[in-house]
Amino acid sequence: MEKSATAYKRIVAKFGTGLITGGSGRLDENIMSGLVSQLAQLHTQGRELVIVSSGAIASGRQSLGLTEELKGIPFKQVLASVGQHRLVSFYERLFHRYEITVAQALLAKADLLNRASYLNARNTLLALLELRVICIVNENDVVAVDELHETVFGDNDNLSAMVANLIDADLLIILTDTAGLYTADPHLHPDAQLIPQVEKIDLKVERLAANTTSRLGTGGMITKVAAAKLATSFGVTVVIADGREPDIMVRLARGEPVGTRFLPTSSKRESRKRWMLSGLSTKGKLVVDSGAAQALKKQKRSLLAAGIKDLEGEFQRGAIVNIYDPEGSRLGCGIASYSSADIRVIKGAHSGKIATLLGYDYGSEVVHRNNLVVL
Repeated sequence: MEKSATAYKRIVAKFGTGLITGGSGRLDENIMSGLVSQLAQLHTQGRELVIVSSGAIASGRQSLGLTEELKGIPFKQVLASVGQHRLVSFYERLFHRYEITVAQALLAKADLLNRASYLNARNTLLALLELRVICIVNENDVVAVDELHETVFGDNDNLSAMVANLIDADLLIILTDTAGLYTADPHLHPDAQLIPQVEKIDLKVERLAANTTSRLGTGGMITKVAAAKLATSFGVTVVIADGREPDIMVRLARGEPVGTRFLPTSSKRESRKRWMLSGLSTKGKLVVDSGAAQALKKQKRSLLAAGIKDLEGEFQRGAIVNIYDPEGSRLGCGIASYSSADIRVIKGAHSGKIATLLGYDYGSEVVHRNNLVVL
């Protein structure tokens, strides 16, 4: 069920390059000032805010006075390196007018695939929110490698969805150059109608997005709807709206029906399970005996060392591992409290012998029930 507007306590706002440059390719201080003014209002209301902002590359191009791509060097990375600090300096100066402190976080996709890095990023962002600091997030373009698609977000729409999941956001606002998702491409069909609400992003919705052109950003409407699909699966409400509308973020935060609103398709708890079960970060495999399998499935118990028969893979403490029964059926997955090297020593042993066998003890559970997802 959709939240009431008063429940939009924690908000991620994503600004595209085209929005903050006004389509000029240069950072537009008037536009950025208006956006910051809205965020300052929300900040005063006690809302917790994170910005995912594009614009580093445009800022770098502007700073260097370049109009053509350089040859023989990683052009985007160079421009991002030059432009990122300038972009954040813009925000810092604008927020200073309201006595609001800002921070910067550069994330790579690998940071969220690795469990320890994921938790570090999450803890940092949550701590900044607690301190009432507004963090400006961007992809770490300086180290991103386009050829290795699995190591980059590819666009800040996707990144904004991941950040919304990272901090358990209530609302993700994606601001662009159009009022939202239409029944047809509004640039080609003047009679196209705005779709005010989408309950589920299906193939029909994705086709509408794919057929919509955009003057802005990396991927246009299709990447925004893809980000909305990801974020709504994490339990986050998403709105795609025109960032040029007066007080757009303030109006959205109070529940005004502007743009296209995408309703969450799961709860926060379900989204965590889905992330764990996705296999994206799975590092190993544990095989348990029939007694342990029953305890996991029927009694919702933790997995103890005594119930483990075998394991595969090399992983560290905190890794996600798949769990299988003796017949080879997947029971689920969980976060391991011990490394693969430790588990090889303690598997089949009584919990009381762990400290003796290892010389240390992280607890009796190899996978605690709170970190366990059973299919």
